[in-house]
Amino acid sequence: MNRLDEILAQLPECATVFLAWMEFQKGASDATVEAYATDILEFENYLLLQEKSLASPRSITSQIVQGFSAYLFREGISRSSISRKLSALRSLFSYLMRTHKVDSDPCAGVRNPRQDQRHPAMLNVDQMFDLLSDQQALPGEEPSAQEAQGAGLRPLEAGGSVPAEQALHCRDMALLELLYGSGLRISEALGLDVGDIRRGASQVRVLGKGSKERVVPLSDTCMTALARWLAVRVCVPPQPGEQALFLGRRGGRLDRRQAARILSAQAEIAGIPQHVSPHDLRHSFATHLLEGGADLRAVQELLGHSRISTTQRYTHLDLNALTRIYDAAHPLARQGKDKSKD
Repeated sequence: MNRLDEILAQLPECATVFLAWMEFQKGASDATVEAYATDILEFENYLLLQEKSLASPRSITSQIVQGFSAYLFREGISRSSISRKLSALRSLFSYLMRTHKVDSDPCAGVRNPRQDQRHPAMLNVDQMFDLLSDQQALPGEEPSAQEAQGAGLRPLEAGGSVPAEQALHCRDMALLELLYGSGLRISEALGLDVGDIRRGASQVRVLGKGSKERVVPLSDTCMTALARWLAVRVCVPPQPGEQALFLGRRGGRLDRRQAARILSAQAEIAGIPQHVSPHDLRHSFATHLLEGGADLRAVQELLGHSRISTTQRYTHLDLNALTRIYDAAHPLARQGKDKSKD
């Protein structure tokens, strides 16, 4: 029994039916369904302390939902997490309203807590280079970028082999290169199949949020890292019929928790003091592009954001970057420099 099944077993029928509707009718991803299920179970556990339950959804009032929000705040849950949990409850009761399981929405009038103004976490450029520094090479000559774009994307010759640990290291580096080099969400990267990496192509088509497809470019270093991994993927080996690009140690598709552990281990090796999550690499990708002068709309397309306001979170350029832009672009700054030369 997987984690989602364990959660569903603890939820009343109205909640499990809602989650099934999300998965099969709305097309929500497995990660989204599990996140909603986790939040709803936390609410159900709170209700049990109040001698209530979602098994009787009409007994839930706005005062109870507001009390749940206050309870989370007292427990030290972040404001963004509280907002996410309330969003899950709003979706649940909106569904229950449409299906006539409740007569009124207890979430109506319950506001999200005021959010802290925080910038997305990111690594600086030097930290990214340290993180992606690969000191472990395969036997023989490492493929060049040109080889990676051509004949390099093929398995080992018959009888060729490397130790499984070395193959998994190639996987780790390919995953990190893809997350930072192309700015993919971790779910997008882990959802890729081998066939999605086309021979000779320097781009990949990914399925993002809301089942929206987009094409993202692959850097030369990413293509080289993918070539190294694909050349030794058979050494893990894959489970029968498994087409996942990134495999776990047992040959199945790599999952989010395993990917997070891989990144944490590599960050420790690189001497990065703070905790690093897969999403931090996506933040770093966007920020470094914008600091390098990339167009905001172009970054929006690369990230797959539906709204430009979401991408604007990454425009927190540091003071030195802002000063350089000012010096290069503002007429008065240029005038001052010209006078200093006289």
